[in-house]
Amino acid sequence: MTPTTLQPALTFACHAGDVPSGEGRAVTIDGRRIAIFRTAAGWFAIDQACPHAGGPLADGIAADCSVICPLHERRFALDTGAPIGHDGPAVAAHRVEVRDDGRVFVELAPVVELPAAA
Repeated sequence: MTPTTLQPALTFACHAGDVPSGEGRAVTIDGRRIAIFRTAAGWFAIDQACPHAGGPLADGIAADCSVICPLHERRFALDTGAPIGHDGPAVAAHRVEVRDDGRVFVELAPVVELPAAA
C-alpha cells in the first residue's frame, strides 16, 4: 500500500482585487472571522479579533509584516501572529495562497487558546 499525503484544506476567501495594497479585509471562513492583508511584503491572514479587547485587526494599520490594532495599539506579526512589543497573547496566523486567476485561498491554523482570566 502506498502512503497518501493529505492536501491542506484551502478555502476560497476572496479575490485579490477585494483587498487593496496596504490594507486588510475581514472574511468568514468555516465560522471563523479572519483578517486578510495585502502588504508590500506579501499576503497574510490572521485571526480578526485582537485578543486584548476584541479589536478588529483588519481595520488596523498594516505595514510590511505587522498590524497595529485600532483600539489599543497592540501590534502583531502578520506572518506568525506573535505579539510585538507587548506580552499579550498571539493570534493565529493562517497560510495564504493567491492563484494566478486572482483567487485568494486560506488554510486555517488551529485556534489559539487564550490564557484563563485570573
